[in-house]
Amino acid sequence: MLSGCGNGIEDPLDWEIEDFTYTNQENEEFGLADLEGEVWLADFIFTNCTTVCLPMTSNMVELQKQFKEEDLDIKIVSFSVDPLVDKPEVLKSYAENYGADFASWNLLTGYTPQSIDKFAMENFRTIARKPEDSDQVLHGTEFYLVDKNGVVMKSYNGVNPVVEDIISDAKILLAEE
Repeated sequence: MLSGCGNGIEDPLDWEIEDFTYTNQENEEFGLADLEGEVWLADFIFTNCTTVCLPMTSNMVELQKQFKEEDLDIKIVSFSVDPLVDKPEVLKSYAENYGADFASWNLLTGYTPQSIDKFAMENFRTIARKPEDSDQVLHGTEFYLVDKNGVVMKSYNGVNPVVEDIISDAKILLAEE
């Protein structure tokens, strides 16, 4: 039913993502080049979060299941905002506990706290900052839908996402050439 005639994303954000290559939960390099031609959903989390990351990660797992059920090829990328703690094996264990499927989900680390804060701000217009006197990180709670060209098209509340909106918008992006 969706065609290329004006059925695009409503009020797209159009935030282009700069090239990146980080380390995933398998301790392998993973970056924007690996996502070329893919529609993907991104978020910012950390493994020892005591508040928002728990529901966000649960919601992302549920979305991943929905994508599979509807046969939608959507990749998921979670950027750790606490890279000094979140080593690849820590991210892998964390995501396994939630039942994440690594066939389509990469959890990234391998950068400095300063560089992920800068990357988050410049590309996703969100904060990723760890106060010096805390083990918790201040970060955004949005899910970001990215098109096949690496452009952020929409953001959604990651704590209480409207799954139907994400699925609907993802289908629009998947249908685009």
